[in-house]
Amino acid sequence: MGIVNIDDDLHDQLRRASKVSCRSINAQAAFWIKVGMLCEINPTLSFTEIMERELGSAGVSAQSLALSEA
Repeated sequence: MGIVNIDDDLHDQLRRASKVSCRSINAQAAFWIKVGMLCEINPTLSFTEIMERELGSAGVSAQSLALSEA
């Protein structure tokens, strides 16, 4: 574990995003870092595909939402 120096504007964005996603600032930064790393390693996958893969590997299964006709 260490200290990472980031720009003040990025820290402000982290703080704001962490409130929306109910994460600590450190957890939000870790999430962004992990997702960014996975995107670089898997450039052909979309964010959604990466999240589906990660959730699946963690044992999370969710049903797709069915759109109802009005």
